[in-house]
Amino acid sequence: MLLSQNEDTITALATPPGTGAISVIRVSGPQSFSSVDKIFRGKKNLHECPSHTIHYGRIIDKGEQVIDDVLVSIFHSPNSYTGEDSVEISTHGSHLIVQKIISLLLENDIRIAEPGEFTKRAFLNGRIDLAQAEAVADIINSRTEASLRGARNQLDGLLSQKVDLLREMLIHTSSIIELELDFAEEDIKFFSLEEVVEKIDEIEKEIENLLKSYSFGRIIKDGINVALVGKPNVGKSSLLNYLLKEARAIVSEIPGTTRDIIREEVTIDGILFTLIDTAGIRISDDVIEKEGVLRSRKAVDEADVVLFMNDIYTDFSEDLYQEIIGMKSKEFILTVVNKIDIQENSNPLFEVKISARTGKGIDDLFKKLKEKTLASKTYTEKTAIVSNLRHYDALNKAYYHLQNARKSIQEKMTGEFISVDLRNAENMLGEIIGKVTTDDILNNIFSKFCIGK
Repeated sequence: MLLSQNEDTITALATPPGTGAISVIRVSGPQSFSSVDKIFRGKKNLHECPSHTIHYGRIIDKGEQVIDDVLVSIFHSPNSYTGEDSVEISTHGSHLIVQKIISLLLENDIRIAEPGEFTKRAFLNGRIDLAQAEAVADIINSRTEASLRGARNQLDGLLSQKVDLLREMLIHTSSIIELELDFAEEDIKFFSLEEVVEKIDEIEKEIENLLKSYSFGRIIKDGINVALVGKPNVGKSSLLNYLLKEARAIVSEIPGTTRDIIREEVTIDGILFTLIDTAGIRISDDVIEKEGVLRSRKAVDEADVVLFMNDIYTDFSEDLYQEIIGMKSKEFILTVVNKIDIQENSNPLFEVKISARTGKGIDDLFKKLKEKTLASKTYTEKTAIVSNLRHYDALNKAYYHLQNARKSIQEKMTGEFISVDLRNAENMLGEIIGKVTTDDILNNIFSKFCIGK
């Protein structure tokens, strides 16, 4: 693992660029206090001040001209976000002031931080593990209550603790096998193969539970993609407009009005729903409409759940329904009949009955939608949940190596083969929390962060 200590000091704007009430400039590294002291005029030098204190003063340039009145927060190593000496300068939210202060800092042994470098240093200095570092980005990008809670749980270490426990179990098991190999000539037994199989079973079961949580975790993080599908003029666009409380899609009695895909987001009960209004699927000679139908089919394929819509004037479209089933599993299709404000419908083929004009049945629609996507997923806020594709991939690889270890035991192979696969599984789990990592992994993760975080 790479744990090289950074010798340089970095700075960046930690708040969004632009005009506002305040802006915060972050500085971290061994020269933080001495470099800021060169441009800050307060009651005393910053390196003399206790950690976690705030000090009023002025930032001045080389000509002793005042740039701005500021508040400076100081944090002594190791009790800072990065684990290093750190300073945060709160200025008035002027782009010009920020640029002037950062320019002065760059003249005093400081360089501009790379994207995510503050959080990367927090990881390298042992303040957080790699999964927690990724949760920081998820918190910043969270758009719903559910996604925020999920990211917060990961930052609090729920997933890390579970993964680290499984990794320690693997280390213990493989260590015993390797110890026995050292005493192979003495024919000393430290374990039975049945015990190893039992331990593999236990770890595999825990990994299976984490892998199963991924679909739920992805929904919590990214939301649910819902494709509104049906023949022309059954009310797909009307439903979209009702949910958004605005006329986002054109509604007309003329079939084929919707020619392209319209995507809009709405948050309901803390879950983000991305609604995809598709063109009505039918045979058409219109070139533009034909392209819209092709895009509709693609939207069906990519959706988490499909709302298959009809209206009271249209018989259940069995041919179209069968086409949709060919693209999407039946368990992720919700059949809906619209316009019940005009006439009730008792057709048992429809799971939900709504009026996109009055809103009747909409609550039931979203209840059924959540059941379709979250059914049997009984996770709580205190459950370790996987929402990151990198974590999911590493868990899959760990599971694969455990299966290989079991196969080696079943085929009565020597301990070397068993140990290698157990160590490989251990390394895969270590990649999740950063106990095993490379420059490529770190650069890929932190390059996606914003500068200043």
